[in-house]
Amino acid sequence: MNAMGFDAMALGNHEFDLGPEPLAKFVEKAEFPIVFGNVDASTDPRLGPLQKTGPLTLEVGGEKVGIVALTTTETPEIASPGPTVVFKDELATLNAQVAELQAQGVKYIIALTHLGDVADVALAAAAAPGIDAIVGGHSHTLFSNTVEGAAHPYPLMVEGQGGVKIPVVQAGEYSKYLGDLRLVFDDEGVVTEATGDVRLLDASVVPDAAMTTRIQELAKPIEELKNRVVAEVGAGIDGSRETCRAVECQMGNLVSDAMLDRVKGQGVTIALQNGGGLRASIDAGAVTQGEILTVLPFQNTLATFNLTGEGVIAALENGVSQVEEGAGRFLQVAGLTYAWDPKAAPGDRIREVMVQEGEVWMPIDPAKTYALVTNDFIRRGGDGFAVLRDQATNAYDFGPGLENVLADYLAAHPGYMPYTDGRISQVK
Repeated sequence: MNAMGFDAMALGNHEFDLGPEPLAKFVEKAEFPIVFGNVDASTDPRLGPLQKTGPLTLEVGGEKVGIVALTTTETPEIASPGPTVVFKDELATLNAQVAELQAQGVKYIIALTHLGDVADVALAAAAAPGIDAIVGGHSHTLFSNTVEGAAHPYPLMVEGQGGVKIPVVQAGEYSKYLGDLRLVFDDEGVVTEATGDVRLLDASVVPDAAMTTRIQELAKPIEELKNRVVAEVGAGIDGSRETCRAVECQMGNLVSDAMLDRVKGQGVTIALQNGGGLRASIDAGAVTQGEILTVLPFQNTLATFNLTGEGVIAALENGVSQVEEGAGRFLQVAGLTYAWDPKAAPGDRIREVMVQEGEVWMPIDPAKTYALVTNDFIRRGGDGFAVLRDQATNAYDFGPGLENVLADYLAAHPGYMPYTDGRISQVK
């Protein structure tokens, strides 16, 4: 990133996956401005001294350009920032920092956000006048005028306060595309034209030779591990974001089945896996450890615990509470089936829950205590699963790595064929 020469960076939720300490090390090495925006780390002993408060002002072509950054306030639920980092209200922060820039005579103001496309559109419509463009992330949404299936045009023009049109853009995910937004301003700093599109970073883009060599040097110690073939599957396994965060998916069934299989000898009967923890699909044929790590990159461990049926239902309710937003909390399951109503209000969507007792499927008993397995992230309350943190008993969060559990399960099932079986359904 230093070599690329970025002008500014906003923080995303994954910067906080391992807590403030690793992020502090990253900030110390960054040779470009990291704009904390609505992130207040002032009480953290490591990150606080590195935080530069307020908006950023750049000199571009003899003009001042203001940069405001916003990070989703859901970060404490979906990552692990700890108690010393506070995420302030996005809209209030935006309006305050825009006003600060305007008071300094800055006419050109860009918001870098990690909120998601739905929140970006709402922000553009609600923000006080002054924002000229929103460059977003978080929802992995592709904006494009030329790529088939793109969710929005590039840019998406949103009517803001006072009738001003605000361009909103995002460039998909995983550096597959590079966004190219071009703005034309009048003398008063008002956008008169906004054009652009994403550029596919395919083989036509020549890699930097020196950087390629450096990456190869750094990758050598782990290449042998990544290239080791651990299993073979009979067909491709769908682990796409679009399916695993909204409906029963093949990868969700595989990982949940693998988790349950690993601990069934301990009397565990139910497995829960958040769809957001599944990050890729697997192609048919040989499966390498590298592919396993791409699917499960977060170094989560198996966590076992006891929970009442009432608590299980509450967890399922949380899982379907933000499906419309593409949230990662949607639960893939094993040893359990559930039906939910997408038209009902969040918190009242679960309609039927069945659990397997021996060879028989029975309605879940709210008063009964069940033995469950999940990953340590959501067991500790991540993705909004406070019920797993606060009501679980006999919790043990230090089981084997989830990636190893999956690799072992596939190795024990050569030629594995992916499937869905209706364990998750929607009420019609």
